[in-house]
Amino acid sequence: MKKALTGVAALALATTAAVGLTGSTAAVADKRPEPVVQDEFDALGPAMHELERDGRTVHFSDTGTQEGRPVVFMGGTGTTARASGMTEFLRTTRENLDLRIISVERNGFGDTEYDPELGFDDYSQDVEAVLDRLGIERAPVVAISGGGPYAAHFAERAPERISSLHLAAAAPPYGATSPFCALGEDAQRKQVAEQIRDPRAWWGFEKDSPVHGIPGFTDNAEEDGGRSYYLRGQKGDPSAQVHEQRLYCERPGPGLSGLKAPAYLYTGMKDKTVPPAVQAEWKKALPGEPTVRKYADSGHDVQYRHWDQILLDLAGYADRTVVCADGRTQVPPAARAAKLLKNGATTGSCAWRD
Repeated sequence: MKKALTGVAALALATTAAVGLTGSTAAVADKRPEPVVQDEFDALGPAMHELERDGRTVHFSDTGTQEGRPVVFMGGTGTTARASGMTEFLRTTRENLDLRIISVERNGFGDTEYDPELGFDDYSQDVEAVLDRLGIERAPVVAISGGGPYAAHFAERAPERISSLHLAAAAPPYGATSPFCALGEDAQRKQVAEQIRDPRAWWGFEKDSPVHGIPGFTDNAEEDGGRSYYLRGQKGDPSAQVHEQRLYCERPGPGLSGLKAPAYLYTGMKDKTVPPAVQAEWKKALPGEPTVRKYADSGHDVQYRHWDQILLDLAGYADRTVVCADGRTQVPPAARAAKLLKNGATTGSCAWRD
């Protein structure tokens, strides 16, 4: 009866069997591709930075190469400076266009302490201070949803620092007053507290929203909501959110006559939060004639569904249109794109079809 092999003998036999009688362990290893380990870290999300101004700390994110074209990103109501990371599902396109995204955090959200005395002008000064720190004189500004009023006030204060203005489902500081503004402060606090109690509900999109097709998007959005209202131990305190929404109630809005930069409006025709008729108020306020891009396939998610087009516009390719035709993403001139769309192409990257 043969004795079972154990220990080193068994390991040697197994190795010989795996390699073969004519081979060797080294020979097998040589057939494998040479392993490559990167020299630099990959980013886990927008990196946060800070500077001191008037005795308080201003927090901001900065994503992209230092040599890239800077873009000032103003996120929606109650978002942090890391909310720009929710657009990184098209990071490859952003990098190909060499865009650098900078976002300055607003009063009371995320890392930033809440001060009830601060308003629009303070935020505009914060943005200027960050641009000065980074050595940036002018940049495109893109504002999403509740970032719209902040963009308007920045445009009033420093129009010379804006090279182009991009307003995606952006609430204007003009026109009809929100029902929120008619409520008393106690009722406002109660309403907001319930809305933000669960960031998952606050950041919930319609079930048929195309954003659900973006891997990890919902998780990323929910995490930013948690960051907004809980990061510093706020425990869902609605004070900062109420303060921000009360700022939106201020009338009249800022004057934009000094803005010389081209402006772009991105409107989701199914938007119930900032309906097309409300967003159209921008046209009355802007001194020039803005480029208006309307999308029947979008609601209040137009900024994500058509972020590919926004990236092109930010990079100076507003004369091109992103379409999916013949199974591949193309960026032809607008006239050619219109013909492709008539023949069955769809707007945006082919990733949306998948």
